[in-house]
Amino acid sequence: MPLTKEQIILAAIEVLDAEGVGGLNMRRLGTQLDSAATAMYYHVKSKDRLVELAADHVFGEIRLPDLTTVPWRRAAAELAREAHQMVVRHFWLIPAMSTHVIYGPNKARYDEHCLAVYESAGFRGPDADLASATMLMFVIGAAQGESAELARRARLRRAGDDGEKRLEEEMAGFIEIARRFPRLRARLEPGAMPTTSAFDFGVEAVLDGLSARLTKDA
Repeated sequence: MPLTKEQIILAAIEVLDAEGVGGLNMRRLGTQLDSAATAMYYHVKSKDRLVELAADHVFGEIRLPDLTTVPWRRAAAELAREAHQMVVRHFWLIPAMSTHVIYGPNKARYDEHCLAVYESAGFRGPDADLASATMLMFVIGAAQGESAELARRARLRRAGDDGEKRLEEEMAGFIEIARRFPRLRARLEPGAMPTTSAFDFGVEAVLDGLSARLTKDA
């Protein structure tokens, strides 16, 4: 049975999730699909285009809240959490976004719903775009650390290194450095760190700021 474009995109996402952008090539993909690399090019003209298609596809994983039943602030928080979880699942997306133009029907669907959320809150025209972009920038920034760690592990796997051992050694070094500073040292004690996640705190802080702008402009 001949390959379909959808099969190639889904297989590419599997490779990207395991090995990152650096691990994706048409030969590797052909092996995974038990097909010749030339068959990939029939549907997708280049690796760069395949990365763009894969990136747009994963934006389709984001569940969109129903604005007829969910208040705008809760809808905005749900969208932010969905987007954050998606980006962390696909750690390669952040570096891909820095080198590729990611735009297709799934990304457009997400953007459209974000604008609808902020327009329902009372933002108008360019202000809705700015509110939506502000939250997305926070989401991407919040996912950066986790994505970078997953990308580093993928590089270690490709190089054949023992990633877990390297991670343990690095963490021991980080702790040793932190112990030199009193505030950081105190946070190494059991129970010292906050129970609320930094991401949830940040989402609420962004929404507080956006809500305040609505009140100010009213």
